[in-house]
Amino acid sequence: MSQTRQHIPEAPPRDSQQPGVSLRRGLRNRHIQLIALGGAIGTGLFYGASDSIGAAGPAVIVSYLVGGVIIYLVMRALGEMSVHNPTSGAFSEYAHDYWGDLAGFVSGWNYWFNYIAVSMAELSVVGIYINYWFPGVPQWVTAAVVLVLITAINLLHVRAYGEFEFWFAIIKVVAILAMIAFGLWIMFFGAGGHPATGISNLWTHGGFMPNGLHGVMTGLVVVMFSFGGVELIGITAGEAEDPQRSIPKAINQVVYRILIFYVGAILVIVSLTPWTKIDGKASPFVQIFDQIGVPGAAAILNVVVLTAAASTYNSGLYSNGRMLFSLAHQGNAPRIFGKVSRHGSPWVGIIASSLVTAAAVVLTAVLPSQAFSYVMSIALIAAFINWGMVVITQLLFRRRMDADAVAALRFRMPGAPVTNWLVLAFMAVIVVLMVLSGNPAYQIAVAIGPVWLIILIAGWALSRLARRRRDAAQITED
Repeated sequence: MSQTRQHIPEAPPRDSQQPGVSLRRGLRNRHIQLIALGGAIGTGLFYGASDSIGAAGPAVIVSYLVGGVIIYLVMRALGEMSVHNPTSGAFSEYAHDYWGDLAGFVSGWNYWFNYIAVSMAELSVVGIYINYWFPGVPQWVTAAVVLVLITAINLLHVRAYGEFEFWFAIIKVVAILAMIAFGLWIMFFGAGGHPATGISNLWTHGGFMPNGLHGVMTGLVVVMFSFGGVELIGITAGEAEDPQRSIPKAINQVVYRILIFYVGAILVIVSLTPWTKIDGKASPFVQIFDQIGVPGAAAILNVVVLTAAASTYNSGLYSNGRMLFSLAHQGNAPRIFGKVSRHGSPWVGIIASSLVTAAAVVLTAVLPSQAFSYVMSIALIAAFINWGMVVITQLLFRRRMDADAVAALRFRMPGAPVTNWLVLAFMAVIVVLMVLSGNPAYQIAVAIGPVWLIILIAGWALSRLARRRRDAAQITED
């Protein structure tokens, strides 16, 4: 790649709107806002919070604040490129354009793998939520039903998908806000015959930071998994009606909203009950309101967390179909993944992704109690690879620009390039903590990371070899 600095003109959207070969621009700003929220507010908060609270205690609040800052920087790096060049391929397209063909291949397929793991994590816990009402129903049956329903939704027109996800996410957002408000009422006024709990649970069970700084850092492992999904904003750029306006607005608003929802919700959880009593056998939200004995509250929250899991899987399948579509048009995936239905849905990529995700149904049947922990850890490693490639690609994007072009960018990453290196250093520290944690799921995930990268590089080499042979055969025929 040439390092010559140049003026890179703002690119028009790559969606040509050609029937059968391109996606449709049908997502409005409200869809994009809620798709990003729907992807990020899911199992990591409603179920995985048990693990992060167990590691950090009440100081998990600090873990969420630190993680929120880091993910905001990643999103600003992606947003800078997405506003300049909106495309559904997002970071894979940018890595391909500004880093090279190998980087585009690795970025795209890694992101697909990442959301396969995220989707598997969501499917692995929906059965736990159903078991709250129907303990006799096997978890894998519930996972299979949800997989079929969500796949059907994703095969519709993108605006229909956007509407489904909008209302899925609205349920989560309203429920979290209501839960925070209700929790604050219980903390200060009491409810259901129980006196006010106050906030003494924040420090009376070993202190605010019972496991020290190491606990806060270890809690960040699950916290960072929780934030995975906000990068969906970049994927939606190719189907946004006005990406230059909606993408910056979505990034700036979604991040602080997520911080409010996460930090507010976690603050309520660790205030209402001693953090040592959160056991992870159910969603901590459901567990706490069940323990307090508020009539009907736990059942309602269980509906919400079930909706949240379905919502996040919905977002994951959406992004995976679009990523395979983009990879096909780069020449980095079989051409069949570049096909779309008459509704503009990349149906081949969606169905293929859904079939691979079905492995979660098998995993849930074999390891019902450990499935979530393993796939969450693998998803986090894939997410780190993705986020790392985003901030490196943004560095390379800037290096190809002259000063005037950088100044003309509509939506710049603050503090670049210093903040790029800060994000990379932070992620390196988290990976080290995963190795030292003693948690087999984390350690296996770290071991899988390099192996997965080697597989991707080998896949790229084989695809280039096959392409050269195909081109050579074509020349011979001509």
